[in-house]
Amino acid sequence: MIRAGRVTVNGEVVAQLGARADDETDDIRVDGKPIPKDVERQYLVVNKPIGYVATVRDRHAAHTVMELISGVRGRLYPVGRLDADSAGLLLMTNDGAFAQAMLHPSHGIERSYRAVVRGALDDFALTDLRAGVALEDGITAPADVTLIERDPERNISVVDIVLREGRNRQVRRMMEAVGSRVLALTRTRFGPIVLAGLAPGTWRKLRSAEIEELLTASRSVTNPGDG
Repeated sequence: MIRAGRVTVNGEVVAQLGARADDETDDIRVDGKPIPKDVERQYLVVNKPIGYVATVRDRHAAHTVMELISGVRGRLYPVGRLDADSAGLLLMTNDGAFAQAMLHPSHGIERSYRAVVRGALDDFALTDLRAGVALEDGITAPADVTLIERDPERNISVVDIVLREGRNRQVRRMMEAVGSRVLALTRTRFGPIVLAGLAPGTWRKLRSAEIEELLTASRSVTNPGDG
């Protein structure tokens, strides 16, 4: 909303104050001077530790992810969810269009998780997880599930699971559906971005090439996705 001085949009004088213009695409000037564009777009990848809520504020939470990026100027927002009792890769940005592209169900960007679960998952459970299991909100889409370790002595299994749809606490609920329980859960990948090399509680800026890779991934997949 423009409300001062002699205003021009793309070289033409605006007829009245209060006229609307698109500050992303239009050349807007007040008394001949261009108005500042929106703040610089920022894109971060954070290694979220357990105990931090992936939200801007939560009066019931002891910690939020905003504490992890306290040195970053401007207001950023988490891209999607990552439960307080889960750890790993979380994207944060102040670019709403980018966040929407990452989360839209039709884009189906892959998310990879490493899960430590109670019980020695047998081949039948793995087959069910891969094909889709029945949850209260419907049958899950097929997932890529790789058994990393099966330890009967400690009564645990370690699996990598790749999801392409976004449901609340999905990995945990899928494991419960096959008679197991998640003991530890870490998101290790979001699209082409991996967690390797980033210590818990730290962050880094996404490189321009990584941002483009994420956007390309969002345009190249048409099946539902998030986890």
